[in-house]
Amino acid sequence: MKKNVSFRLGKLSFLINKRSFITTVGLTLLIILLIIVSLGIGQMKISPIHVVKAIFSASTDMENLVVQSFRMPRILLSILAGAALAMSGAILQGIIRNPLASPDIIGITGGASFTTVAFLALYSDRSNTLTLSIHWLPLASFIGAVVIGFLVYFLAWKNGGIAPIRLVLIGVGVSAAVQALTTMMMLLGPIFTASRANIWITGSVNGTNWTEVATLAPWILFLTFILFVYSRRLNMHDLGEELVTNAGGFVQKDRFILLLLSTALAGGAVAFAGGVGFVGLMAPHMARRLVGSSYGVLLPVSALLGGTIVLVADLIARTAFAPLEVPVGVFTSAIGAPYFIYLLFKSRNK
Repeated sequence: MKKNVSFRLGKLSFLINKRSFITTVGLTLLIILLIIVSLGIGQMKISPIHVVKAIFSASTDMENLVVQSFRMPRILLSILAGAALAMSGAILQGIIRNPLASPDIIGITGGASFTTVAFLALYSDRSNTLTLSIHWLPLASFIGAVVIGFLVYFLAWKNGGIAPIRLVLIGVGVSAAVQALTTMMMLLGPIFTASRANIWITGSVNGTNWTEVATLAPWILFLTFILFVYSRRLNMHDLGEELVTNAGGFVQKDRFILLLLSTALAGGAVAFAGGVGFVGLMAPHMARRLVGSSYGVLLPVSALLGGTIVLVADLIARTAFAPLEVPVGVFTSAIGAPYFIYLLFKSRNK
């Protein structure tokens, strides 16, 4: 049985691993099926056939409205956020060379959470009304993620470079400090701020609209394109610094650019979906078990798995306890925490 599949597109020829190709196509079909199922489930149930019709505005006015305006934006945002977090985690695991690395560990999510709570506390008046438009909240959270990402990088810099283990240790320390500041901000602020911020920190896509999707999608697609250009360098970093140096690469420069890409991806996801936890840890690790460690295929498979995880978690969050909506981050953490413990025991036994 052939392991690779070759095909031509004009003057270009491609050689693709058969297992990776089948896995990618299978995950793509799975996520399409989940989208249709998720669009039809809710307080108003819609059959799959009517869902497909409603996507193309060929169903009733009510079904078109529910599918296109209420459910489709949050589903697409769930997929985009999950894909971004998964690719961010895959980058970190590559440059740190540790399968336990994720955006949560180096403080990116914590930085976004802190600036979000600060925004809600500083711009709320005595009547618990925001004095500044809520549309500025994603920008505030994104700035927090980027600032903490750069802070961790520069604090980890020593003797003309950055060691992966030092980056992790600094990240854990900064993350703990930022989490303490976030908690203090929530305690000192009004109750309205604490309750609202707590939902966002946990992770939620409730109330998503097309404007948010249209803002996040180009950002994720642009960063994904740049990331695929750097996929070969990620493969070399995964094998060690000596290989990168011998191949004529610049270890610290590549590491800085890749860390910036990871921060930008995670920051964009957290800015619109909140602090959805453990996706950046689980998805790349699952993808690595399915298709191996080559980043040319690991990145898209990680993105598909990340989108699937958040999509399924959101489906459970809005239907399992209806009419009450549980933040999507509760379910990703419920899955991710045991999975993290499993990885710890597995790495310990090696």
